[in-house]
Amino acid sequence: YRDSLRGKKVALVFVEPSTRTFHSFFEATRALGGEVMPMSDPSMSSLAKGESLHDTVKMLEGYGADCIVLRHPCRGAAKYAAEVAEVPVINAGSGSQEHPTQSMIDLYTILRRRGSIDGVSIGALGDLRFSRTVPSLSYLASLFSGVTLYFMAPTALQIKPEVELFLKSRNVKYKRIEDVSEIRKTLREIDVLYVTRLQKERFPDPSEYEKLRGSYVVNRELLSYAKIDVGVMHPLPRVDELSPEIDSTPNAWYFDQARYGLPLRMALLHMILGGEE
Repeated sequence: YRDSLRGKKVALVFVEPSTRTFHSFFEATRALGGEVMPMSDPSMSSLAKGESLHDTVKMLEGYGADCIVLRHPCRGAAKYAAEVAEVPVINAGSGSQEHPTQSMIDLYTILRRRGSIDGVSIGALGDLRFSRTVPSLSYLASLFSGVTLYFMAPTALQIKPEVELFLKSRNVKYKRIEDVSEIRKTLREIDVLYVTRLQKERFPDPSEYEKLRGSYVVNRELLSYAKIDVGVMHPLPRVDELSPEIDSTPNAWYFDQARYGLPLRMALLHMILGGEE
């Protein structure tokens, strides 16, 4: 597939900071022989001058973009861009709403590590209120059978109501865990612990962030309550919610999880633009 994107242009429009997502899409495009049109610093673009997302999309199409990869701080931005664009749009993170390609990576990691996604129990721990990866992971996991989801967070950081409504509509088993002692008990029941950082940039009140900061830390002591082979995942970057002392254990799946971003996004670009079934 080395030349499957030969002659194709992929525009990377990142209106929010990104390391893993931006660079994996960048390298995935190059690895398939495509050309990258990067826009990763909105302060240096017409967006800083007030240009609308509509006009940015149309400008990129006019410059020959065959696909637009968009990360934007506003909810619904990717959906809107897909409605106005005449080329495919890939959602690389839309506000606090969704991050579907990250969730594809997450499930691929579970598949590689466990051999199956069916029947897995996933415990999401941390900032579920502002996370976009946990909703996407929940939506995708619902496509598999026998999946159970545990949302482990203080009340102020619990999963969004729309995610709960979706899971109920799909008859997916899930449970909210808000008490710290209950979290320790729940760890014995899960196969995968999915940790998220506090989304400081999304907190409307900085004092609320400071109050909740450090309310949970995954370390060896906490993992002593879990299954011996529990997999620990994190979409990264991490701050202080995931101790480096986990890095050297067999439970640490998060570096492989990050590494899988390149081949998965290569596959996605090839399916969209490669011209083959």
